[in-house]
Amino acid sequence: MENFRKVRTSEEEMPLPFPNLPPDVVEMKVKEGSKIRNLMNFAMAQMELKGRRQIIFSGSGRAVTKTITCVEIMKRKLGGLHQVTKVRYKTVLEVWQNQDLLPDSPAQNLTVHKNVPSICILLSRDPLDPNQTGYQPPEPRSGLGEAGEAASGSSTKGLKRPLPPPPEELLPKKLQVQVPDSPSGSGTTTGRLD
Repeated sequence: MENFRKVRTSEEEMPLPFPNLPPDVVEMKVKEGSKIRNLMNFAMAQMELKGRRQIIFSGSGRAVTKTITCVEIMKRKLGGLHQVTKVRYKTVLEVWQNQDLLPDSPAQNLTVHKNVPSICILLSRDPLDPNQTGYQPPEPRSGLGEAGEAASGSSTKGLKRPLPPPPEELLPKKLQVQVPDSPSGSGTTTGRLD
């Protein structure tokens, strides 16, 4: 393959795997080079400002993990979203051209069909059928207020269990230092070692 160069890549178009979708549903097609911040800004505007009830995130190949990340961010920010996840394979066609040709010979192309994993995730404010494969109910928001803070108003971010008290040998101790006779007459000085 060192004499070949990729000249074209195309993906097969697949219909969305969710039946009965509204015609105005937004599909976020996540690519490997997509910026999560840009995707989330657009998706949040669709759900919050335009009042969409459902949104779909889809990605394939190396974009699968980025797609899942976007979904998890959306679920955490909005809360109360029902989710259905469908995993499938998508066929990608790659056309490679031979670079080591004689001047008069015709171009040689090699076509490669690759099956790459693909994920499609539907998020909905409205309840979905809990019996369908890939369904996840909304996460419970126990004890959390609107902004993800505890009901008392203090933030739970960064709370950890308390540390145990330090062992006795690590606590500061009195230090006794022997010094030669000083003009004050006392040969012992006492102080704390901190």
